[in-house]
Amino acid sequence: MSSTQECPPNGPEEKPVAPTGQSEQRIPWGFEWRSSIWFITLIVGIAITTDLLIYSMIVPIIPFRLQGLGYDGVSGLVGWLLFAYSAALVIFTAPIALLSEKYKNRKIPLICGEIALIGSQVLLMEAPTYWVMVIARIAQGISASVIWVVGLALICDSVPEKIVGKQLGLAMMGLSLGFLVGPPVAGALDKRFGFRGPFVFGIIVTVLELIGRLLIIERSAAERMDASITTLVGRNGSSAVVAYGATDEKREEQSTTVSTQAVPPDVENIAESSSRVPSRTPTVTDDRAQESQNPVHLSLVGLLIKLFKSPRALAAAFLALSDGIIISGLEPVLPLYLQSTYGLDVSKIGLVYIAAIVPSFVSSPLAGWYADRGGAIISTFICFVGTFPFCFLLFVRSNLAYFVSMYCLFSLFVAGSLSPITAEFASVTKSMEGVGYGHLYGAFNVAYGLGSALGPVIGGQLYDHLSPYEGWRALCIFFAALVLVSVVVTASYYGSPTYAHRAMEYIRKRRAARRGANDATVAAAAS
Repeated sequence: MSSTQECPPNGPEEKPVAPTGQSEQRIPWGFEWRSSIWFITLIVGIAITTDLLIYSMIVPIIPFRLQGLGYDGVSGLVGWLLFAYSAALVIFTAPIALLSEKYKNRKIPLICGEIALIGSQVLLMEAPTYWVMVIARIAQGISASVIWVVGLALICDSVPEKIVGKQLGLAMMGLSLGFLVGPPVAGALDKRFGFRGPFVFGIIVTVLELIGRLLIIERSAAERMDASITTLVGRNGSSAVVAYGATDEKREEQSTTVSTQAVPPDVENIAESSSRVPSRTPTVTDDRAQESQNPVHLSLVGLLIKLFKSPRALAAAFLALSDGIIISGLEPVLPLYLQSTYGLDVSKIGLVYIAAIVPSFVSSPLAGWYADRGGAIISTFICFVGTFPFCFLLFVRSNLAYFVSMYCLFSLFVAGSLSPITAEFASVTKSMEGVGYGHLYGAFNVAYGLGSALGPVIGGQLYDHLSPYEGWRALCIFFAALVLVSVVVTASYYGSPTYAHRAMEYIRKRRAARRGANDATVAAAAS
């Protein structure tokens, strides 16, 4: 008997088995690691690092470039360049999110965004006039909106729900790493190679990161290539059974639904005909696949209405806005305060920034890890409550060592809050029909972008209209008030069920128990 007669219906055993109704596809080189959760998280993290690296490298050298071109009022012109970046990031977030969810493709937008980033750097490096710089900054803002919307959505697409917070936390480390590396590298390259040095370095880093994006295999593409690999993107039969962020009742209901779901007959036949293709335990991914057959496409107006009707989505967006204001509000003020109060020069101010950013490498993944286990509500609540006292301790006059210590602890909690907030956005997506990860991370991007645009304006105005110490104290008190409001929002509207709901239920049960005990005492005394 020939070998062709012994082959199963779907083809020889050494070839991948394609799902019903799809053509067979050859397994590409490096299939498993290119579609793994760690590689995808790494590339998205590097993309975030690259975005912030280029952003932080350009800011300190653009003023001198404008002076070299003969412009006056440089500080105001730099402010408008920063505004152009933030405005583009906010404006283009909505169409990018809608298109990403409509066509269910993450890789192509990421590649296009990377090409736009390379082009913007070349344009900014060779810009002969100010308006060319504005166009370049708009292109950078568009590129940033792609990575913050599509990149985070790609992680949620590829990662089991039970570890999505940890993976988002690891990727968010790129935010601190980019800010940490950018300014000193820009200064050294500018001094050694001139104005073009930092831009050439940024282009090289971006090209290397583009190669990583080209190597990514999305989960949907990987499952079309070979649905038999149970270790695909780090999943096993039970890793995605419980949806991230679900309540206890929903977890039980969902687990029951998934466990009783039958394996399609064609999958069973494939498993029997070839020992290479084991049967899979159905997961939430299978439910998503069934839902994707009849997707609900919302218009921009319909999406906004749905988001505004969700207290959880609005609460998460407000917390992202709050974080954006606090993080960016210090940018124009901190160097001036350190110079006027402690007499620090540029190099020493850079060391203070490094000392403050390093703790975020611990807090960001740790907060994301705890969000997976203890819930995003607890993790976010701890971060904002922990931030509150340091808002006051920062303006206590003391020596430099005290200030650096307080600033490090302040940054530890502020940076840590971003991971559970992004994880909460992933959780909210589960409860909103027709709303995908791209939509919710678009909302996150808009909220954080607005905060990043408002923060420098608020901080600069408070500091400029008062004395250095009084301006610094006013800014810290403003941060404390914002953090306090964020704590109230977290307790009242964040997660499901909320802390406020849990507290009311606890009080109600205690009152009922006390009333029952009193009734029993009265009955015993009467008898």
